[in-house]
Amino acid sequence: MVGVVIVSHSQKVAEGIREMALQMSAPEQKIIAAGGMADGGIGTDAFRVSEAIVSADTGDGVAIMVDLGSAVLSTETAFEFLDEELRSKVQIADAPILEGAISAVVEASLGSNLAAVVATAEGARTLNKC
Repeated sequence: MVGVVIVSHSQKVAEGIREMALQMSAPEQKIIAAGGMADGGIGTDAFRVSEAIVSADTGDGVAIMVDLGSAVLSTETAFEFLDEELRSKVQIADAPILEGAISAVVEASLGSNLAAVVATAEGARTLNKC
């Protein structure tokens, strides 16, 4: 099953999104929050992101949800800490972090592959709320 990593500048935001996503996932679904800095401050930490990716990996790949531009930069830096095999199975979704994470988790819970999970997360960009 594809794992999901949530990268936010805020630990509380990442954990809150993870908590919501867990309500929609299969029991064995790996959803890892990688928010904030080690000291609890606002920011993103490439090392924490790489650890989250490793934790989320079950062999089927990892979809990553990010909140802001520098989270993308930290995540791309985190890729450098990964072995080549895992790196080839990790993808950042260009999606709104909350809606994308929920969509990704539901799709992953269906047993879909990484490409389908990321595509579903990215489809959340066009969801109408009204």
